[in-house]
Amino acid sequence: MDSNNFRRSQKLLELSQRFRQSKSVFPISDDPSIGQSERSKRPNRAAVLICLFEEGDDIYVILTQRSSKLSSHSGEVSLPGGRTDEEDTDDIRTALREAEEEIGLDPTLVDVIAVLEPFVTKKNITVVPVMGILWDKQAFNPLPNVGEVESIFYAPLEMFLKDENRRHEEKEHRGDKYLLHYFSHKTNNRVYVIWALTAGILIAAASLVFRRPPEFQERASKFWHKNHSSSNNVPGIIEQKFIET
Repeated sequence: MDSNNFRRSQKLLELSQRFRQSKSVFPISDDPSIGQSERSKRPNRAAVLICLFEEGDDIYVILTQRSSKLSSHSGEVSLPGGRTDEEDTDDIRTALREAEEEIGLDPTLVDVIAVLEPFVTKKNITVVPVMGILWDKQAFNPLPNVGEVESIFYAPLEMFLKDENRRHEEKEHRGDKYLLHYFSHKTNNRVYVIWALTAGILIAAASLVFRRPPEFQERASKFWHKNHSSSNNVPGIIEQKFIET
């Protein structure tokens, strides 16, 4: 990526530097076969890409609306991502590969700055959020895979901390009472609703990026983080890995 062709966002530069200096990071194994071996034993694993860019004074995240033809979660809003393949060397590769397949995002345009603590779905699928920066937004030419993606849109990340255009429902799963959040976002003459796991991941990501809790009571489901030790149900950074582009 030729940094001479565009001006990098100061906000995102500071964010990248802060994440690089974060002390809440687990060391990365020097032996890549360890991670690959563990992934091969855990087929129910997926990764999603939280791809950030700055426009105006806001930091935005890239989102998709899934195709209505899909057999699961059809028509729902999601982050680019999907299941781990055998050839994926790590969760970062999974997230970048899926983003390229789904929305045509060239992996060389994304500067990965952190991997967040995983979420676990009701179906026991481990979903790993990978956070990256798209320094040159103009270089991204959205190309939705029509078999998987109906539309691509952008939402300001900070909206997931605000008590605006938000509603919630109380749910219960195996005795665990939690809140399911729904965020409405209007763009390109359409209203998208971001909810469930995607909303939970973005609340956590926004809390880390802006270094403050949401304005509303989150009360996230315990099973999302049942295999992890986070005491406040908000994932931290578990890994830093950087791709020179």
